[in-house]
Amino acid sequence: MNSLILSVGARFLTALFLLFSLFVLLRGHNSPGGGFIGGLIGAAGFVLYSFAAGVDAARRALRVDPRAIGVWGMALAIIAGMASALAALDPFTGLWLILADLALSTVLVFDIGVYLAVFGAILTLVFTLEETL
Repeated sequence: MNSLILSVGARFLTALFLLFSLFVLLRGHNSPGGGFIGGLIGAAGFVLYSFAAGVDAARRALRVDPRAIGVWGMALAIIAGMASALAALDPFTGLWLILADLALSTVLVFDIGVYLAVFGAILTLVFTLEETL
């Protein structure tokens, strides 16, 4: 597509979508949102960019194969979900690691894994469909 408005707008909106998707990801632990919807919003930004600039430009902007992002996200979610087994607790029991003033939860790590898995899966699907058309 050769629309100047779409090309310029897509660059701005892609960054805005990614920023908002991170907000939704981090907000979703105690409020509506989380890894799934955050991953969808982030992927929507790159889908918009691929519509405006083409799949090759979107792949170059992403810099990482979306399949690899999805696989790493699944691995992270599984590791976070099974980390409680090391503490002899039920699977997916939330654990906390407190480092000075920073508290890190396995629930947040799981949400980040879901975010990456959804992000990678949606982009893999859309990029493949766009390349075959």
